Amino acid sequence: MTRRARERSATIKDVAREADVSVASASRALNGFSNVAEPTRQRVLAAAQRLRYVPHIGARNLIMRRTNMIGVVLPDMYGEFFSELIRGADSGAREHGMHLIVTSAHGDAREAGEIVRAMRGRVDGMIMMSPHVTEDFADEYFDHDLPLVLMNGRTGRASHTTINIDNRGGAETMVRHLHASGHRRIALIGGPKGNFDAEERLRGCRAALRALKLEVSATLDGDFSEESGRSAALKLLKAKRLPDAVFALNDMMAIGCMAALEDAGVDVPAQTSVAGFDDVPIAAYVRPGLTTMRVDIAGLGRQAVEQLHTSIRGTAKAAGEATTAPLELIVRGSTRTKTNKENREG
Repeated sequence: MTRRARERSATIKDVAREADVSVASASRALNGFSNVAEPTRQRVLAAAQRLRYVPHIGARNLIMRRTNMIGVVLPDMYGEFFSELIRGADSGAREHGMHLIVTSAHGDAREAGEIVRAMRGRVDGMIMMSPHVTEDFADEYFDHDLPLVLMNGRTGRASHTTINIDNRGGAETMVRHLHASGHRRIALIGGPKGNFDAEERLRGCRAALRALKLEVSATLDGDFSEESGRSAALKLLKAKRLPDAVFALNDMMAIGCMAALEDAGVDVPAQTSVAGFDDVPIAAYVRPGLTTMRVDIAGLGRQAVEQLHTSIRGTAKAAGEATTAPLELIVRGSTRTKTNKENREG
């Protein structure tokens, strides 16, 4: 190139000329499309580096019809679980030069559908976690041209990429752990009605209790908040006898329950063990530390963005993939092992 040409900002045409390819080929190589021969891609990238070519982001987005925005729809944004999920998704998005538009659908399916429609044309893809995502909802509201990742939804369509937590298996694992620790009278604190995670966790508890030939000591209503865990504990305190263990179907309810029991003078875990689900960051710092099922929450957010980015770029066939995130039992000080003598006595 001439000195004069080098003094001005290099254009895509300059890169194409330097690499001896067409402008279209240079554009495809620079934008990461897969239909470019690797030697050509390397030649274009080398030319761009020599010319110190800087792509015009706005122009590229117009050409690619991209906004570099990802829509994230959650059932709520309150609490550590959703904070961690958003943190992980934001980290993953920034790695790809993308940003999040985060909102929540607190109401019914119609509200969730209106949010989906409002985001069309404003985002390159969507991540959605909502109890309202059923087969009928998907048919009515999802545009098949818009890349989509569903998290813990009720639809199993092959056309949708899904990421699920092994809620049922995790709940079974916790019940079996409590049983193996000598607990026979186990109370449960459930989650919000209609919530997919809560329903699956409750199914897992009941399946494990049936297999172990145990009756549930009590099932109390909850809504995944600390206050509902506290309210459940106050109801347990009115009974003639406390359960051996309380399994709350998320950590925040377990923490609320544990606080109420200790306020009432109940020693956790000496008198009653308490366990949760999710392993939100604070679970390791309350005292006693909370026994729980660990979900890599931030990792789920990053994974959702990675799979969505793959669909957006079209670099691999991601649509239709179904992933189930593994869980890990984390035993801390809020549970203990009962002796055979204690069980015989009562």
